[in-house]
Amino acid sequence: MNKAVAEAKFIVDDNAAALGVSGERDEHLRTIERELRVSIVPRGNTLVINGEPSAVDTALRVLHDLAEVSRQRPYLTAQEVRYALRLAAHGNGARLADIQRDAVVFTARGRPVTPRTVGQQRYVDAMRRHSLVFAIGPAGTGKTYLAVAVAIAALKERSVHRIVLTRPAVEAGERLGFLPGDLQEKVDPYLRPLYDALYDIVGADTYQRHVERGVIEVAPLAYMRGRTLEDAFVILDEAQNTTPEQMKMFLTRMGLRSRMVVTGDLTQIDLPPGQVSGLAHARTVLADTGIPFIELSDADVVRHELVQAIIRAYERDEQRRAQARMAARARAAGDDADVKES
Repeated sequence: MNKAVAEAKFIVDDNAAALGVSGERDEHLRTIERELRVSIVPRGNTLVINGEPSAVDTALRVLHDLAEVSRQRPYLTAQEVRYALRLAAHGNGARLADIQRDAVVFTARGRPVTPRTVGQQRYVDAMRRHSLVFAIGPAGTGKTYLAVAVAIAALKERSVHRIVLTRPAVEAGERLGFLPGDLQEKVDPYLRPLYDALYDIVGADTYQRHVERGVIEVAPLAYMRGRTLEDAFVILDEAQNTTPEQMKMFLTRMGLRSRMVVTGDLTQIDLPPGQVSGLAHARTVLADTGIPFIELSDADVVRHELVQAIIRAYERDEQRRAQARMAARARAAGDDADVKES
């Protein structure tokens, strides 16, 4: 029995938006065709869609979503098209255009910094509403960059008077004295990702002025001990490389009118073998306090599309290793039982 076939037309009344929706050499349209098993034929600014009725309906929702995004900015990535498809299928009404309409702050070049995924939107909302937020997820999910963006926005709104960014210098064991150079030269390699985010959002000149006035401070975690941070937006980056003691020390630095964000990736712990991660420990200890722990996943990765594939491959490898360890322990337990019986 032949399946029902429906036809629909989608018109993009803006030439630039039409190019954005179609992509270079219609690559975005081909992606939608493959994922939804529909046919899309461009006729000027009109797209003619054929396929099963439900697939055609989904394609129309995706095209509406992408057209709105394209009106906000001219370029769409292949990753965004796939994410719009995912939202249309499983997003419970969430739309890419609505997510990306929320400009957290504008960079020095006038580019809006916006969340790109549902997970990132949840993260930004949590930072706006709560004094302390934990963000846990793989590389490329925007944990640090969005935290810096929200911090800059808070500074501009004068809800805080300074920004403090810190991370553990694990590779140097937090003992920086033996490294060559002055303090700045010693810590720069460990704090470079924080500098990169700041330079991109506020610009190098503004950043330098803020540092000279004490409005922005970037320092290794060891230099936080004994301080009370008031009227400040404080970000602890790479928190998976703290010890439980360091994490407690950091969290208890919070002063009046301060906000804190703690970010980390529990799959990239660089602590010595056997050492418990302060981030993992905090997630257990603080589970019943009402402090939000935002869990980001490979679906929230906004770097090159290969990063998602790499993260998933490593996750599969870790699952295989865990299963192998469990099987080895089961065999060992069986051997012990056999020895006792004999």
